[in-house]
Amino acid sequence: MLKRSGHSPLFAHHTLDDKVVMFVLLNGQLVSEEQAVVPVTDRSFLYGDGVFETIPVYNRKPFRWAQHLERLTRGADFLKIRLAFAPKELRVLAGELIERNGMPDAVLRLTLSRGPGERGYSPGGADSPLVVMTLNPRPPLDPKNPPLWRLKTSSYRLPVSDPLSSFKTNNKLLQVLARAEADAADAYEALMLNTNGEVAECSGANLFWIYRETVYTTPTGRGALPGITRAVVLELCQALNLPTNKRVIKPESLRNSAGIFLSLASLGIVPVGMLDGEPMADSPIADKIFTAYHQVVQRETGP
Repeated sequence: MLKRSGHSPLFAHHTLDDKVVMFVLLNGQLVSEEQAVVPVTDRSFLYGDGVFETIPVYNRKPFRWAQHLERLTRGADFLKIRLAFAPKELRVLAGELIERNGMPDAVLRLTLSRGPGERGYSPGGADSPLVVMTLNPRPPLDPKNPPLWRLKTSSYRLPVSDPLSSFKTNNKLLQVLARAEADAADAYEALMLNTNGEVAECSGANLFWIYRETVYTTPTGRGALPGITRAVVLELCQALNLPTNKRVIKPESLRNSAGIFLSLASLGIVPVGMLDGEPMADSPIADKIFTAYHQVVQRETGP
């Protein structure tokens, strides 16, 4: 549990019989987590018909909010789901949720569902979209002592040239199954290949590798999500005068890299220490990017 000292009691969690009560936002209304329910006819529940964003919150400020909302909006447009709230309205609501729960450091999930509809795949008649915001504690991370994750290559493949890979849709069954394989292998994440047998990404993160002083990542359009944290890493590489390249790579070649690291919203940058039981090289370039990432977070979300 993250430390929450220094808060006004006005925004502390309410408790019932010593049980912490979390608040969520359901279509703009603050309600307790237990009261936040959606209909059994909701199309996100039935078919994964919607999109979501996972946004890290530092010092009460959602990091890279504009980029996350831009991707959510594009996803809603692609799925032809009406987003009833403007980005500025959602930002105000996110601030209210952060304060109400007394969580200055958290992970905010913003989910958009097409809402309840008729039986069957046709979205006809589903014209009451649902917007939900929830908060969870952000996993603690010591910038001076980064974790080293173990990866397990998944047997599940991501489709190449899938237009849905550009967005975070509410249907993530391939990622769920891949993560289950990683869990069974005592790994922290699943490395996912595409249907061409090329490295795509991890179940919940983009992947980078280093070879001959160059930072590589897989191109979008080959099964990889164009991650917001991925974009931050590419910005940092430019600022640090580190050459970058977007290319496809086979998993056997990935093992020969000089270092592997992941980018994900909840933790930022995570170095990889082991892939399928084989130790991976530790790169000073990855360490430099890790440090730079936390510096930019502090600069953009600091007091």
